Amino acid sequence: MLVMMRFPTILAADALLPSRIQMAFTLAYHVIMVPLGVALPTYALLMNGIGIFKKDPVALRIARRWSVVMAVQFAVGAVTGTILSFEFGILWPRLMGRFGAALGLGFAIEGLAFFLEAIFIGIYLYGWTRLRPKTHFLLGLALPPAGVLGTFSVLAANSFMQTPGGITLSATGELLSVDVLGALFPRSLGYEFWHFLIAAYMAAGFVVASIYAVAWLRGRRDHYQRLAFAIPFTVAALLAPVQLVVGDLSARGLVDDQPAKFAAMEITWKTRSHNPEYIGGLINGAGQVNFGIAIPSFDSVLIGLSPNSVAPGLTSVPADARPSIVEANITHLAFDLMVGLGSAGVFLMVWYFVVLLGRRHLPQSPWFYRVASLAGIGSYIAIECGWTTTEVGRQPWIVYNLMRVADAVTSAPASFVWIMLSALLVVYVLIALIFVNVLLGLAARWRHEDERELVRAPEEGAPYGPRPELASDGSVSPMGPLP
Repeated sequence: MLVMMRFPTILAADALLPSRIQMAFTLAYHVIMVPLGVALPTYALLMNGIGIFKKDPVALRIARRWSVVMAVQFAVGAVTGTILSFEFGILWPRLMGRFGAALGLGFAIEGLAFFLEAIFIGIYLYGWTRLRPKTHFLLGLALPPAGVLGTFSVLAANSFMQTPGGITLSATGELLSVDVLGALFPRSLGYEFWHFLIAAYMAAGFVVASIYAVAWLRGRRDHYQRLAFAIPFTVAALLAPVQLVVGDLSARGLVDDQPAKFAAMEITWKTRSHNPEYIGGLINGAGQVNFGIAIPSFDSVLIGLSPNSVAPGLTSVPADARPSIVEANITHLAFDLMVGLGSAGVFLMVWYFVVLLGRRHLPQSPWFYRVASLAGIGSYIAIECGWTTTEVGRQPWIVYNLMRVADAVTSAPASFVWIMLSALLVVYVLIALIFVNVLLGLAARWRHEDERELVRAPEEGAPYGPRPELASDGSVSPMGPLP
């Protein structure tokens, strides 16, 4: 009987490592899709509106092409997001069994947002050839709120795991009742939601602009390239300093909400005032920081605007209820890299607007466009680092202070999880190859179109209504609309 009672626990312990690896991999992969899914509709509609109200056919052409990318990305994101949602039940059944009533509403809202977005993406994509321009534009305005609603729902569930609220537990830890609003709006949602939403719009803006920054470096500097670069880059640049402020408020919120995570982010060993801020560095089991650059008292100043402000330390929490030394170092390095890349974004913003406002035209320096071409990759790395900080810094809890990761994992054999992870690796590689191949094909097709239309300049055309299709020999054939 004793063996039978211990058997599920042993299996769970065996499955813990592959389950964590699989969840980390699929989440990191899906996060790549999220910024474009959330923000690209807004950028496409912004360009669409410019085209309509300024009667600019170039802006309309850009918007139409971005809408195709938006649809392709949505299809890929739907696949990876669906897999991720199933993993909660497959890999972490005890989490859903115990707290499913609190997490369920967030996932239900996410499903509603997904269907709304799917419907209106279809309407917007095919409406180019079938609707009046303003009607088409107005129907497309449903897309940004759907993306924001989906972001809210997912982050509401994640915030519950960070700072659970709205639930009543029995003396044995069983869930007795759920306050819907309390569970849907946990304490950390306020800063977590805005921090990620701004990051998504920044990443989407910079990654789109980086494509046209590369085109600029290759000598393509017509109205099409300038407009396609300027609109998303300007929005992303404006958000960069806002993100620094929101990020600072988020970090301060963790001092009270998750002190162990904050201590890991700052690799602080003992609770104290006049706490230094470490740039880089690794902490060891004795609480010593090696290889870091210390700024005296700066962490305390950031917490409460005074060197006397007290920063929580890792030792303020029992060793079995806080991140391990390895996890603390991962959290700290990820946090430092995120902040560093965010600061680089602010520097790029200042460079951009000094030139734009001072000289009344876009920057002309090749060095600016070299840096801008890297901004998209940098913003995605920052998002991945942000999620690493959030999830690794919460360890060993899956629901903070209520349920440990080891207690939530599946009791299935580890071999089952390893096989599933191997299959997912193959599937995700195929998805990536198909996605990249489709995007490259679209880019080549559009470039060929523009080259064929140089006789009458790419600034002219009829973005609304059917477009001529290119025949196999490169001639123009009126065979109907292209997507």
